[in-house]
Amino acid sequence: MNVVFVEPNFPANQRHFVRALAEVGATVIGVGESHVDGLDDQLKSWMYHYEQVSSVTNVDAMSGVVRWAQEKMWIDRLEATIEAHTMPAAQVRAACHIPGTSVHTAWLCRDKPSMKQALREVGVPTAASTAASTADEVRSFAERVGFPLILKPRSGAGAADAARVDNDSELGQALGTFGRQGVESIAVEEFVEGHEGFYDTLTINGHVALDFVSHYYPNVLEAMRTRWISPEFISTNRIDKVPDYAELREMGRRVITALGIETSATHMEWFFGPKGLKFSEIGCRPPGVGAWDLYSAGNDIDLFREWANAIAYGNTDAVPSRRFASGMIALRPEQDGQITGYSGVEDLQQQFGEWVIDAHLPPSGTPTQPVEAGYMANAYVRMRHPDYDTLHGMLDAVGRTLKVHAA
Repeated sequence: MNVVFVEPNFPANQRHFVRALAEVGATVIGVGESHVDGLDDQLKSWMYHYEQVSSVTNVDAMSGVVRWAQEKMWIDRLEATIEAHTMPAAQVRAACHIPGTSVHTAWLCRDKPSMKQALREVGVPTAASTAASTADEVRSFAERVGFPLILKPRSGAGAADAARVDNDSELGQALGTFGRQGVESIAVEEFVEGHEGFYDTLTINGHVALDFVSHYYPNVLEAMRTRWISPEFISTNRIDKVPDYAELREMGRRVITALGIETSATHMEWFFGPKGLKFSEIGCRPPGVGAWDLYSAGNDIDLFREWANAIAYGNTDAVPSRRFASGMIALRPEQDGQITGYSGVEDLQQQFGEWVIDAHLPPSGTPTQPVEAGYMANAYVRMRHPDYDTLHGMLDAVGRTLKVHAA
């Protein structure tokens, strides 16, 4: 199996996909934006060849590299695991006649209004939504659906650049922001009240081979806008025991079928509230924020290796143990500037040390990152425990006790 892997060097967890492919016996050809001299020896040892391009989203440049490789060997797969790379990768597959996620599927998984329309047509419950190119179109949708609304880029990931608007004044401000950015079209959606989580799968030939469910505390939009909150997400180990998860799993399978996802990792977000279970969005790629590390730690598997088996051989070897719930808590500095130190670390180590997977506490002098930079931008702690509720309580205690000081 000869696999072209897109951008093996950045971000840091990309190397785990390359490592896993090499471990299962695949020949890996890496294509990325870094110079080969910028790759460490271990990463280079996992690849048969590496080629630099100016941009991995430049379809012509990428197609040229792949065709060059095809002159020397049969290329079985081309894989991309970053949201922004999924569409260019699909276009290169089409140009070079390589199996994998199609352009149509990649487009549906990137373009939120089209995604939701395709799913409404097959009966998947979603928020009301539309694509809008003018302020008048947005205001017309607001008149039909009512406030609050969510405005976001059509192809963004997660809560990036998303805005909640509760009235005409806030709507005008948000439209002005998008206008100044030169955005030609946006997604406008009904605001769905409820608890938010995600359903992640490893899907082979359109069938779910492995799946995991995580919960956000609080919902992402609030977490990414509010400094004092130490947001958490927790992967449950009750997915096989609690009957309510059957509805979520069935919705996930329907979404995967409707969008034509074949052999791929998927990351689906959902809401559950007064109007029941609602689909939010899906990507045909793995989740971010280290979720696969948590799934691996909670289930006694190497999920990267299972992904590599799926890509190379069309199967998986391991069965998730569901032995632990696993989760992370993001810790924000009290202000922007430079980290000056921490308090509460020793107390928490004494209380919960046996349940800590790892912790990232940048040293004093490290520049802080803004709240909107994400869950792993500053400090974080990852933990696991056999009981979900106990783990939730421990992570809450970390958020109350461990403080990141900055000046």
